Amino acid sequence: MRTALVIGTGLIGTSAAQALARRGVTVHLADHDPEQARTAAALGAGTDAAPAGPVDLCLVAVPPAHVAATLADAIRRGAARGYLDVASVKGGPRRELEALGLDLTAYIGTHPMSGRERSGPLAASADLFEGRPWVLTPTRDTETEVLNLALELVALCQAVPVVMDADAHDRAVALVSHMPHLVSSMVAARLEHAEETAVRLCGQGIRDVTRIAASDPRMWIDILSANPGPVADLLAAVAADLEETVAALRGLQSADAGKRREGAAGVESVLRRGNAGQSRVPGKHGAAPKAYEVVAVLIDDQPGQLARIFADADRAGVNVEDVRIEHATGQQAGLVQLMVEPAAVAPLTAALRERGWALRQ
Repeated sequence: MRTALVIGTGLIGTSAAQALARRGVTVHLADHDPEQARTAAALGAGTDAAPAGPVDLCLVAVPPAHVAATLADAIRRGAARGYLDVASVKGGPRRELEALGLDLTAYIGTHPMSGRERSGPLAASADLFEGRPWVLTPTRDTETEVLNLALELVALCQAVPVVMDADAHDRAVALVSHMPHLVSSMVAARLEHAEETAVRLCGQGIRDVTRIAASDPRMWIDILSANPGPVADLLAAVAADLEETVAALRGLQSADAGKRREGAAGVESVLRRGNAGQSRVPGKHGAAPKAYEVVAVLIDDQPGQLARIFADADRAGVNVEDVRIEHATGQQAGLVQLMVEPAAVAPLTAALRERGWALRQ
């Protein structure tokens, strides 16, 4: 791949363009908002000048509702040798393209499983896709050359290719992305009119659950409008679980000992099912999840604190597998939770204490 055209310079389009440009591909940028394309170009994503002729690959990174029309226009004017989109749903756009009677041998639907709460070119990063799954949905009609171009794109973005059927993909993202986003928003909505004294008690748990609720509602309306059926089915199942859990909690309020036992069993059941489901979430680099130990370090809100901790861990020969920061409400302090292999706890703890860090159990 030597040349590419990226249509749509939001978070995903600009990030992919930056990754390609960094690796020597000449990238042309286009957007319905020329100012946004100029911003992406200024960030090193390519040039907002139109290509002189057909490029190797046309990447369409527009909202799902506009994917089919944008691709149809690019295909009809012969913009590239191969075409792909990066929309978060795959079945609907392809059926729309088929209904237009287009030759789709040069097209493949794709979806990088990566994103952020913020959108737009200023939120982009060439490293956004590194180590993340990138779904490809070829059909029997997809040309080998186009599949190879898509695989090259994934490799240049340092992502991990995953081949799936388009409708299976849509059911999968409903489960792991679309439905959780709505549930997160519903939990966060409970905070909107909550008393200030209650909100001030927010800890890391509520931050974890509501983090993705900060995303742009307009973007999510587009996404959910393209995949409503599978998401509705999953929410109906969650609603049934909620009803059973509410009944179990009511049972715990009962004066009847038998009903309290049934209530406790119902609550335990949903908690254990949650344990079982969470244990299936892939861990680091997509591998099976590991049970890491936590070393908690109290830090002041001062520049360079995190850098010092990581440097001290490095001197101790310890690899920090993951990190979380819990901020102390109303104080200039926080708790850094370092996730490490169990065997690394003792040497890391000793090294941090030796260097004056305050540890917490």
